[in-house]
Amino acid sequence: MAEKKKGNVFQRLYVGNGAFDIVGKRKRWYLLFGLILLICVGSIVFRGFNLGIDFTGGTRVQMPAQSASGPISVEAAKDSYEKALGKEPAATQTVGAGDSATIQIRSEALNADQVLKLKNTLNEDLQPNGGTNAISDSAVSASWGGEITSQALIALLVFFVAVMIFLALYFELSMAIAALVAVFHDVLITAGVYSLVGFEVSPATVIGLLTILGFSLYDTVVVFDKVRENTRGLLGLTRRTYGEAANLAVNQTLMRSINTSLIALLPVLGLLAIGVGLLGVGTLKDLALVQLTGIAIGALSSIYIATPVAVDLKMRDARYKAQAARVQARRDNLARRAAAGSEVVSGGDIVESTDDESLQAELRKEKAMSAAASVPSRTGKAGDARRRPTGKKHR
Repeated sequence: MAEKKKGNVFQRLYVGNGAFDIVGKRKRWYLLFGLILLICVGSIVFRGFNLGIDFTGGTRVQMPAQSASGPISVEAAKDSYEKALGKEPAATQTVGAGDSATIQIRSEALNADQVLKLKNTLNEDLQPNGGTNAISDSAVSASWGGEITSQALIALLVFFVAVMIFLALYFELSMAIAALVAVFHDVLITAGVYSLVGFEVSPATVIGLLTILGFSLYDTVVVFDKVRENTRGLLGLTRRTYGEAANLAVNQTLMRSINTSLIALLPVLGLLAIGVGLLGVGTLKDLALVQLTGIAIGALSSIYIATPVAVDLKMRDARYKAQAARVQARRDNLARRAAAGSEVVSGGDIVESTDDESLQAELRKEKAMSAAASVPSRTGKAGDARRRPTGKKHR
């Protein structure tokens, strides 16, 4: 019989028949994501974050983005600030659109004389609508940003504890630990990306970081639910090991994970493009950037981190080690019989089937055989009756 073609990548991805050995090659994923994680942690430790004014404190100056001669550019506002105070502002951005658009300038804390000088220079150079009276300033305390950070850390700790308890009860402890490893991995890499590229960390960034935790956990729970389904009754089977059943679960949910992530990324990309490119709203930019990074890395961690870690933790159990040894012994026996030519062994006997129905059929068969073996054999008339020819003719 001719060997059945495996099909292209997209076909195997759609079918989800276990063609991608993700769990079996988990060491390479650990190495890859471990390297990325090391770079991100190194950037956080040695480079730090570009903290916004809400965390460092300072002065915020705001003025209309329109003048009698037309729109006022961000570059012009920066030049005017540098002309007045001899240094560059911390950040300058346009907020809003149309006639209601404003330009916000954020800088280190300025005294009253510096603020007055800056307002006069901005009015002379840019002549915004409303003049000097339309230019406002406000002092921002760093304590507010610190309170947001502390509350976010408390929320993160409560989230981890609640997730640990829920997953340990709903699934099992090994899956709960693996899910937390993946979520913690997502948080560190998202924070590291902000440190690497120098995005400004604002309260919106902290809020966005908390929102991605739910998405990462959701995708992981979907995969784990399939793993639990595929491994139910596995200790009594010899068709596949726990790692192979888990790998099959990842393959079966792989297309779903990709579709969910892409659909979730589309509105975030729209938020980033419209909010930043068209409206110029800095808050939307901060929120969109952290969600874009978090959703992408969360989808990858649910595939390449969570399930492989769960398999490694599960294989510490002696029962699953013994079951894996029985699976290997069965395969070795089939290979020897095939090599000796004592029996025609089909390819499906050596290359394990990845069909769920085959798994369930084998489970039912082995349960039936186990039940039959537990029934004592009958002798005497009943046994003679079973051996006695019935006299019926069979065609």
